[in-house]
Amino acid sequence: MDYSLLKEFLQAEEIVYKENEPMSAHTTFKIGGPADLFIQPASEGALAKLITFCNEREIPFFVLGNGSNLLVSDLGVEGAVIHIAGGFADFSVGGTNEITCGSGLRLSLLCSYALENGLTGLEFAWGIPGLVGGAVYMNAGAYDSEISNVITECRCVTSDGKFETLTVDKMKLGYRTSIFKEKKNRVITSAKFQLYPGDPEVIRGRMDELMQRRKSKQPLEFPSAGSTFKRPTGNFAGTLIEMCGLKGFTIGGAQVSEKHAGFVINKGDATASDVRRLIEAVSEKVFLETSIKLEPEVEFIGR
Repeated sequence: MDYSLLKEFLQAEEIVYKENEPMSAHTTFKIGGPADLFIQPASEGALAKLITFCNEREIPFFVLGNGSNLLVSDLGVEGAVIHIAGGFADFSVGGTNEITCGSGLRLSLLCSYALENGLTGLEFAWGIPGLVGGAVYMNAGAYDSEISNVITECRCVTSDGKFETLTVDKMKLGYRTSIFKEKKNRVITSAKFQLYPGDPEVIRGRMDELMQRRKSKQPLEFPSAGSTFKRPTGNFAGTLIEMCGLKGFTIGGAQVSEKHAGFVINKGDATASDVRRLIEAVSEKVFLETSIKLEPEVEFIGR
């Protein structure tokens, strides 16, 4: 594909970009081939112009946050990868116990800001890797709570470059899904969260408790994309995988974690092909033995 017009546009708009940027540097799996163009718009306006330009010229693009729930092909990504990060990391605290923040803010920083302002409701998210935009996109959750419990609205750019604000009832937030994931015709730029006054000592205690639980049970010392499979109704993916004798099962450099069978980890030199083959093998084995179909929580992108 010829990207000369897109590069001219980016240069004219002073939007930062790189060519053939390795996606392994931008995913928590540390896996992935090059993106044809890796673009980093610094404002809503630049993002809106970029999306409009790409859509009008049928240039494929993918919107990237922290890359914490992705498996990127070894062959890389065709078209543009639009990285939402630094230019979308602002935040403010309102007088009614609300925090409004950019979609490029790290979820961990959002939790820290809530703590500093004596606001409770986000403790469950402490330790979840990723950015606010990705957390809304996936309706991230843990420990019996999720983003849908605290978000009230979000602002986004539509596929035709317009700005739109959606209230929580319009976001279709469900288990690891949302209208943004289903339709992929909006890019989240900011979100507003309704929290409640709390004792900072109690909030910090809960955050520390949940972090210790993560560290003791999850293989945080290895690159991964977090929980590999969605939780099947009435069961836990990790429990089913362990019951099938797959803990430690390895293909190439990819392994079912020996610490928590719900995680596929990169032991150091895993390829996307290794991970994908392992996920498929685990799904097949669990289905044969339990008749339960495991659905990947990880998103597969690229060539």
